[in-house]
Amino acid sequence: MTDLRTFEKKALKKGFSLIAGIDEAGRGPLAGPVVSAAVILPVSFPVGEITDSKKLTPKKRADLYEKIYLHAISVGIGIVDPLEIDRINILQASLLSMAMSVDNLKPRPDYLLIDGTFGISSDLPQEPIPHGDSLSISVASASIVAKVTRDRLMEQYHQDYPEFGFPRHKGYPTKAHKEAIRKFGCCPIHRRSFKGVKEYAEQESVIR
Repeated sequence: MTDLRTFEKKALKKGFSLIAGIDEAGRGPLAGPVVSAAVILPVSFPVGEITDSKKLTPKKRADLYEKIYLHAISVGIGIVDPLEIDRINILQASLLSMAMSVDNLKPRPDYLLIDGTFGISSDLPQEPIPHGDSLSISVASASIVAKVTRDRLMEQYHQDYPEFGFPRHKGYPTKAHKEAIRKFGCCPIHRRSFKGVKEYAEQESVIR
């Protein structure tokens, strides 16, 4: 069984004490922002049911989200909107949101564990971890916070754009979402550079 504290233990042995795990949610959707979270946990924080957010039910994610916020030393959130995603591309937007989440931590961490293979723009020592949300308790906690935060934002967008059914698919390219785009066109939170949206955005430009 994977020891979710392995990377944290290694960082502690190097002399670091405030270790932040960072992860994002929302790289794949056709609509909505990309959201990242950075989480600094106390050494005593129990692993319990913490794991990659994608492996948890919505209810379990919500329960763990509350637990993480209750006990974490600090939680930072970074959000990059669809306009910026279209301008700089989704990879750069994801890395930017991660850097923003770290900047919003108080106290400032002294070491970063980042889900994936890329580093972020920061003067802090950092370690990218492929599949980090399944290997590090800090990164897994960040994945939960990022996912719940983004899902709740998409549910709020439903108030403005109810025809798209965002509470059901959270902006991901499901059959129902793609059919809604074909029927209603794009709304302001759609990513117009993404396949499945840009075709309809181009049609709107021609019509106008």
